[in-house]
Amino acid sequence: MAWPFSPSLARRRDKAAARASGALADFYAAGFPADDTPASELRLLSLDFETTGLDASRDTILSIGFVPVDGDTIELGGAAHRVLAASTEVGQSAVFHGITDDQIARGTPVEEAVAETLAALAGRAMLAHFAKIEREFLSLLCERLYGAPLVLPVVDTLVLHDKLVNRGFDDESLAGQLRLWNARTRYGLPVYKAHNALTDALATAELYLAHVAEFSTLRPQTLKTLKSS
Repeated sequence: MAWPFSPSLARRRDKAAARASGALADFYAAGFPADDTPASELRLLSLDFETTGLDASRDTILSIGFVPVDGDTIELGGAAHRVLAASTEVGQSAVFHGITDDQIARGTPVEEAVAETLAALAGRAMLAHFAKIEREFLSLLCERLYGAPLVLPVVDTLVLHDKLVNRGFDDESLAGQLRLWNARTRYGLPVYKAHNALTDALATAELYLAHVAEFSTLRPQTLKTLKSS
């Protein structure tokens, strides 16, 4: 039997979809791009979160930024940035992202922001740099709000960049080389101010397109060759 995406992903998706309600159920109803989708036709959503920390079980999402990528085109008309009405204080994390307690007090309700993000993700793969953060935080929110985890194909530009700079048998990537802004220097991409969720999502989308162009000189790229999970 030919599977449009990996059997393990399909099983996990079906199990989660059977439990999901609300916006997450709608997300699952839209389906996934197939593993054999060419990069030129692949639809992704570049996603970035600013958070109070890196532990999804105890830290909080403060802002969400996303921008769609359709094939080799970044669709700026579909971009969005939301500061969330989080029930926490930003604390020392404000040094990095600049989000204030006043902004959070006026922010978008969490469920509204998550529903908007899931609607934008519907029918797409997730794209992120060090995607563990976005996947874990969003999946945990989905469990809390809709009763099931988030299961979807993920393309991680940190993983892609590691493959490019770690081609030799004895090579080992230095952590600094894999940071989003350092990785972009390989392609002469412009320098943006970091730690804004929308800016970082756009920067990740640009880096992804540069990665695809480089990998495509070796062989045609598909979701299967690009995804990390």
